[in-house]
Amino acid sequence: MSSRRTLITAVLCAVAGSAATGIAAVPAAAWPGPYVTVAADGSGDFTSVQAAVDAVPPGNPGPFTIKLKPGIYRGQVIIPADKPHITLRGQGADPTQVVITDNRANGTPKPEGGTWGTSGSASVTISGDDFYARNLTFANDFDEAAHPEITSKQAVAVLTRADRLVFDNVRFLGNQDTLYVNSPDAATVSRVYFRKCYVEGDVDFIFGRATAVFDRCEIRSLNRGSATNNGYVTAASTSIANPFGFLIVGSKLTSDAPAGTVFLGRPWHPSNDPNAIGQTVIRDSTIGAHIGAAPWTDFGTWSWRDARYAEFHNRGPGAAVTADRPQLTAEQAAGATIDAYLTGWQPQR
Repeated sequence: MSSRRTLITAVLCAVAGSAATGIAAVPAAAWPGPYVTVAADGSGDFTSVQAAVDAVPPGNPGPFTIKLKPGIYRGQVIIPADKPHITLRGQGADPTQVVITDNRANGTPKPEGGTWGTSGSASVTISGDDFYARNLTFANDFDEAAHPEITSKQAVAVLTRADRLVFDNVRFLGNQDTLYVNSPDAATVSRVYFRKCYVEGDVDFIFGRATAVFDRCEIRSLNRGSATNNGYVTAASTSIANPFGFLIVGSKLTSDAPAGTVFLGRPWHPSNDPNAIGQTVIRDSTIGAHIGAAPWTDFGTWSWRDARYAEFHNRGPGAAVTADRPQLTAEQAAGATIDAYLTGWQPQR
């Protein structure tokens, strides 16, 4: 029996809680549940992240850890809905040492014809609930300048479509549409928690209809070289039935773009859905000078004033309180907390 087959048999045995094969389960040690190791240099159980995901049994009932040794792992990764409880843990000294990346955009041609579209451009797509990632980097390194023939440049690093997802000390790198936090459908609320993460991009680089909490993160707007408009941090498309969209709390919004040339957000209405009424609160955070006095803006014919935007107790050179910056009252702020947004789910903080 090959070593890989032995490993997969052991993992299946551990997940099923059975020793019928006579093969010992992979010891959990400090890792939750059974685990496998991915190493680009061939020293692990697999050389690709997708191969490790494929080894997870469908319907997996408990934590299954995929340890990633330092290296760059190129190629799309898809975690399907029938594979919950997956943990990706980078084994480097910091999140820069493990990178999962790909390089396709919305307008990149597909081999079979057509183009990938925004969702299809994602380097990593997560549809399995109870996912956890720690100490690694997700990226989409599509080179806009090298492909002037591609006009639809949205290039997603991570697309989420599941509930109770945690990203801990994780970096997200891209340009337009870096981080797409979504849900299976407009009627379903999916919650995502980001702890001490780093997100960078330029146009609408945090977007979607999920409930997403950014706790003690750095959110960095790239400088596109414009003297007037260097992009938009958020583009929430929260369903009107959901009171909780994006919460950015205790975080830093940074950039080396010129002062006043980046917007906090604009309201995205997918397919012109009138019920996608974006909800975003930025509170108790430090905002750089790249954010101007009127930081919310319209998205086509959709007015930002009809969206649910607010700030509270922000500071820094880009945190001026003006007539174009709605502020929460103290009473409203008491209901705009991490616990309120996560609605009963309590990931470790």
